[in-house]
Amino acid sequence: MTRYPRDLQGYGPTPPEANWPGGARIAVQLVVNYEEGGENNILHGDAASEAFLSEIVGAAPWPGQRHANMESIYEYGARAGFWRLHRMLRDLPVTVYGVATALARSPVQVAAMKEANWEIASHGLRWIEHRDMPEAAERAAIVEAIRLHTEVVGEAPVGFYCGRSSVNTIRLAAESGQFAYLADTYADDLPYWIEVGDRDQLIVPYTLDANDMRFATPQGFNAPEQFFDYLRATFDTLHAEGGRMMSVGLHCRLVGRPGRAEALARFVEHAQAKGDVWFATREQIAAHWAATHPHVRRERPSQMDRDAFVARFGGVFEHSPWIAERAHGLELGPPHDTAVGLHNALCRAFRAATEEERVAVLAAHPDLAGKLATARRLTEESASEQSSAGLDALTDAERTTFERLNAEYVARHGFPFIIAVRDHDKAGILAAFERRIGQSRASEFAEACRQVERIALHRLRDMLS
Repeated sequence: MTRYPRDLQGYGPTPPEANWPGGARIAVQLVVNYEEGGENNILHGDAASEAFLSEIVGAAPWPGQRHANMESIYEYGARAGFWRLHRMLRDLPVTVYGVATALARSPVQVAAMKEANWEIASHGLRWIEHRDMPEAAERAAIVEAIRLHTEVVGEAPVGFYCGRSSVNTIRLAAESGQFAYLADTYADDLPYWIEVGDRDQLIVPYTLDANDMRFATPQGFNAPEQFFDYLRATFDTLHAEGGRMMSVGLHCRLVGRPGRAEALARFVEHAQAKGDVWFATREQIAAHWAATHPHVRRERPSQMDRDAFVARFGGVFEHSPWIAERAHGLELGPPHDTAVGLHNALCRAFRAATEEERVAVLAAHPDLAGKLATARRLTEESASEQSSAGLDALTDAERTTFERLNAEYVARHGFPFIIAVRDHDKAGILAAFERRIGQSRASEFAEACRQVERIALHRLRDMLS
């Protein structure tokens, strides 16, 4: 079977209420990336110098050589930039993404982080690319990052962000069982859960747009005012929406430069002046989300084998399990694990069928208030649906009217009159019956198919709440 692993639906049109502490409209999360001393360097056993996120835009690695200019830029972050940020932010909740080897080479900075009660999350063992790293090597690197981090900081990290990650990073970090949250996604404005085997893993997504890294990338920020304006606009939009989270990504060697630091200071003042803001570490956000929105595992149709899928959903289209059989063969994924998503897959199978097959689906539906209803031989779903509109409690005159209309409709169109009775009351159903009976067969066939799909959606919503 074809399965597509990416979740392109997320929370959809109705994200959950964040219920931030104190009734705050927005949670603001400041991240200080501490990477200095953990970057590519032949002193660290690497094949070449660093070339990523520095003042030297477009830099290339120098194979087998140290790059003195690049090293000094990273050194500025540790020697001066960090302390400028520390003075500015030490009274605020901050999360540090700490590269373990960088932390090990900066004991005074680590002591300052701890003195300020900043959360120190793991930023991996090294500030290097992981995209081509063998899975076993990356797993071992995560284990070593946890060990070294714990040794240097004095406690194990609660959160993890690699940044230069591979397709395996999130899964491997989750499988470690170490982390209350992971951050290697940029997929939402709120935390969300994923399932990795038996583990329910919380994701607290990060940002690459409200991030000073854009001072070091093409088409990024080239002036402090641009950085401030972007942070302010992001904050104001999320504050107006309410119930959102804003991450701000900072690097000691980038925003730690004096001209850029001023823009960060103005943003913090703007956010504080706005009010209704919860400045929080990522650990605090993760703890709040886990307590307020604990994960509940639910039925996942996209993960069912064919027999289980058909057994569960084969009756959604009345007496037509072949629709579920064909839908199971489509490219299903997480978005199809909801009623609306699975409905789309089933409808695709129905719509792609021949007209003869679709007519057979229509013919499988019982007459409204017909003989099967009287004999109590309807499917459980059909019986409930007809009962919801009062069709199981007709007067003799009403029953006679329905029987006449049923007979005339079938004689004219060749299939039963079908309507999603949950959308109507008894009077509305009769009015639709009288109106539709005179339509052309082509128009009525199209309308009956739409009604069959509507009935299926109601049934799926009952099944996948």
